Amino acid sequence: MDTPTQRMIRIGKTSIGLLGLDIAINKALAAELAVPEAVDFIFLAVKEQNYIPASMVEKYREAIGREYHRLLGIDDDQNQGLIIRILGTGCVSCNGLQTMVIDAMERAGVAADIEQIHDRDEIWRLGVTATPALIINGQLKIAGIMPTLAQVEGWIREVLPNND
Repeated sequence: MDTPTQRMIRIGKTSIGLLGLDIAINKALAAELAVPEAVDFIFLAVKEQNYIPASMVEKYREAIGREYHRLLGIDDDQNQGLIIRILGTGCVSCNGLQTMVIDAMERAGVAADIEQIHDRDEIWRLGVTATPALIINGQLKIAGIMPTLAQVEGWIREVLPNND
């Protein structure tokens, strides 16, 4: 029997760990369910093992739909503004990368959602095998080495809508 593990998912502006999410997603993918049916199936499976406030049901369903889209190769991150993920175990290099990202954002004059991911399983699920790593709007920019401040600032400016 599969043991449910916690997987982080972004609900609104918060990352929340949900038990059994991976198992439910894998079953929906194996059954080749269409997105609406998959969202219903995954939501019901997740709701059995996690508390979901009644006022947040629609946001959870939207987040599950985005995650299912992402796994099908249909990425919706561009519709959510600038999302930066810093992956690492919390070491000096990983913390330095976060400081560098904040400095680059300040120099570029932009705001972003910054998410630090420390869980090794979650890092591997994102396809990253070396840390520190930086993902901007779903695109892996660097892994295993420390970028320069100019590189980070350039990557941030690349994804801005007015990057003329």
